[in-house]
Amino acid sequence: MAITKYKSRKVTVDGYTFDSIDESKYYQALLMRRAKDEILNFEMQPKFVLIPGFKKQGKTFKAMTYTPDFLIYHIDGSEELIDIKGFSTQQGELRYKLFNYFYKDKKLTWLARNLKHGDKYGFIDYFELKKIRAKNKKSKEA
Repeated sequence: MAITKYKSRKVTVDGYTFDSIDESKYYQALLMRRAKDEILNFEMQPKFVLIPGFKKQGKTFKAMTYTPDFLIYHIDGSEELIDIKGFSTQQGELRYKLFNYFYKDKKLTWLARNLKHGDKYGFIDYFELKKIRAKNKKSKEA
């Protein structure tokens, strides 16, 4: 297992290499959900352009993209983009904000793995978990 720049371990499942164990666990949860007909299907790592590439004064600027981890096709016909987060970075939050600005018609959810507060597969909305952790920290300090 290789260690990434954020100290998470890359892991391979079914021939796919994931950036973290949590991401691979979510992939496995999606396989179970699909087998149980809880979702229609899913894709991995769809890419969205946030700012197209351009040239200025002879300098070439590459496009800025956002690549969530999964695209889920729900039974009701809706679609949801999922990004698995252990923690957020300033760059990640900027891309999250830009994505939500430019793709207002797309649902993007950040999830974190947390066995105590997560759903039956162990995942919870990342921002909900941040609120829970902040509340717990406040109560410990009191």
